[in-house]
Amino acid sequence: MSYFERHIFFCLNERESGKNSCAQHDAQAGFDHCKSRVRELGLADVGGVRVNKAGCLHRCAGGPVAVVYPDAIWYSYVDNSDIDEIVDKHLKNGQVVERLVLPDDVGL
Repeated sequence: MSYFERHIFFCLNERESGKNSCAQHDAQAGFDHCKSRVRELGLADVGGVRVNKAGCLHRCAGGPVAVVYPDAIWYSYVDNSDIDEIVDKHLKNGQVVERLVLPDDVGL
């Protein structure tokens, strides 16, 4: 068994060049909400879910983005209700939230 069942990484990168970046889409708020929700549900313990900050994940065109490992599922989200759905369905129950999955062809 892995130390954590799943990790979710939130891109919080801000590009100084002014190009599209996750930080421009309030990614910090998404991270904060997810971390709080995971704790609230008791999922933050060893064997559960770890919510991590990340620098650039090279998918800025779809920002804000988060990726869940070990499942390698990439998400784009808009608001707290999207984060709640990712937490409740995927992080808690292992079900991919298809409507929020970032298309494979979305990159920088």
